[in-house]
Amino acid sequence: MDKNFSEKAYGEMIGKLFVRFPSFQKTGASAYKPGIANMEFFDQLAGHPHRQYRTIHIAGTNGKGSVSNMLASVLAAQGLKVGLYTSPHILDFRERIRVVCKESFNLIPKEDVWSFIHQWQETFDHLDMSFFEITTSMALTWFAQQNVDVVVLETGLGGRLDSTNIVNPILSIITNIGLDHCDMLGETLPEIAFEKAGIIKPKVPVVIGESHPETDGVFERKVLYSNLPEPLFMGSRTAIMSLLTFADKVEPDLWAQYEEILQEMDLQGEYQRKNLRTVLAVLDVLRVKGDFVRDALIHTSTRTGFRGRWEKLYDSPYVICDIGHNEHGLKYNFAHLERMKKDGQCSDLIIVYGSVADKDVDSVIHLMPEDAIYVFTQAQGKRALPAENIRDRYLTFCEENSRSIGRVHCAGTVVEAMNLAYEIAAGIVAADTDARPLIYVGGSTYVVSEAVAIRK
Repeated sequence: MDKNFSEKAYGEMIGKLFVRFPSFQKTGASAYKPGIANMEFFDQLAGHPHRQYRTIHIAGTNGKGSVSNMLASVLAAQGLKVGLYTSPHILDFRERIRVVCKESFNLIPKEDVWSFIHQWQETFDHLDMSFFEITTSMALTWFAQQNVDVVVLETGLGGRLDSTNIVNPILSIITNIGLDHCDMLGETLPEIAFEKAGIIKPKVPVVIGESHPETDGVFERKVLYSNLPEPLFMGSRTAIMSLLTFADKVEPDLWAQYEEILQEMDLQGEYQRKNLRTVLAVLDVLRVKGDFVRDALIHTSTRTGFRGRWEKLYDSPYVICDIGHNEHGLKYNFAHLERMKKDGQCSDLIIVYGSVADKDVDSVIHLMPEDAIYVFTQAQGKRALPAENIRDRYLTFCEENSRSIGRVHCAGTVVEAMNLAYEIAAGIVAADTDARPLIYVGGSTYVVSEAVAIRK
């Protein structure tokens, strides 16, 4: 390690890393560099570290993080040392790079980040590598140094041209396909599925979390063509297609315990229903069995340190945050909130919502609960969509569709939005001591990140 390491110097280095090599999380499409040429070149310089362990590669529009963490928890409970690479992060970018063991997890140490950046700084400059390329290289290298047994590797964006797609995995997983990042991945579900299917490799089993009439054929053709020298020769089709599993078309071995596990899991949220089924199907393909599986799934968040997915921040007032940010994910969240109110789990819904400018907010607005109190806000950073813009779109939608508007507020910062939400909740309780208002925070990862950092 460089002898000049200090917390201050480390902080300055990370700040420069974000500025010189901006992340997609911070700046959006301008940070996206499709293609793996840089990664292949760097990988050769670094000695192909990912060849020192087995890899499970995961892509998809939503659910990658949950599936990755559930799977890592089970593999660690089995006694393996598991490298876990996910994105985005909530508070510290080192959350992206973790090692999960049977009883604990560890983030990559700051000292190791420091050493890696200093060792390869000139190479990063020469190749003009992106933030994600740098962090992916860092993860693959550090996992080798830690002598992990297996790495659960989540793609950043897409799959075919994603920085992670230099690995030759033992299993590929594609959670689902939704219309997101259309400007970079395609305008239709089949086009996006084609990009995600890029992680499918010859002779490697594939699990698809959610089947869909428009995308199933894309995956079937990719598996077939990846494993046949001559695509028109169909003699081995049956054997080849046995490599492909659609999770929602099979009944996993643990299916009888599915509902019980789902209810007890520390990862909550309606969308976990599909994620859990995907993981159970994956475990069958991997032939992972044992009494430890159930406990590992139930305690995923505790075992891996996973945050920001239907996470309860406080009991009084009841505060939940979730980084679901597109139509595909938010339809489950908003429907879940409505059921909670209908079932009496909360008396009032207070929704703190912010978005980034490159998201299709209009596709989300129609999903928003009609009888909620809204506090529209914006996170820090260039990508944030102004709160007033979201409010105006919401009001226009309500007027055009004859929906009741209720109470709508704007707050210029997440701190102001959270304080206002707490005030509203306190007012509701003051008027009715039996009331239990629920504050939901979401719409973008950045809003959730800033909300989680606030200490009430």
